[in-house]
Amino acid sequence: MTWLNALYAIQKQLDEHIESQHNLKEHNLVKEKMLAFFVELGELANETRCFKFWSLKPPASQEIILEEYVDGIHFLLSLGLDLGYTDVSAIQLEAAEDNSVTEQFLTVFRAMTAFNETQEYDQYLVLFTEFLLLGQLLGFDGEQIQQGYFKKNEVNYKRQQENY
Repeated sequence: MTWLNALYAIQKQLDEHIESQHNLKEHNLVKEKMLAFFVELGELANETRCFKFWSLKPPASQEIILEEYVDGIHFLLSLGLDLGYTDVSAIQLEAAEDNSVTEQFLTVFRAMTAFNETQEYDQYLVLFTEFLLLGQLLGFDGEQIQQGYFKKNEVNYKRQQENY
């Protein structure tokens, strides 16, 4: 996952910019980022509509789903930076199991709950792995995730300039 390791430097710049802009350099934002990841994960599930068995409306476009997915990447990287977990080279992705997208969302929610409770490195790796497997199930490869991340990173800077 060398491509993923490279994103930490980019995320660090964004985090420092936001913390400076909002006078948060002395604040511990781990809890806020944990909750933000949960919220982003829910927003992603909502766009996929994978759980909406009662609805005939199709999922959002892959572009919108990717944008929501990389929001989660942003917060996972940011949490890793805050906790000193910036080496994810141990992550080895194999083909996603036979999980449905709904089952994988639930797996990610469980992994996030466990990480929220322990904040341990091993649990961070489990969470990141499960989130990347979710990305696979959603049809994204590493290159698409990187490109989506870069695009959303630009949006995030622009939002800061516009007092988002």
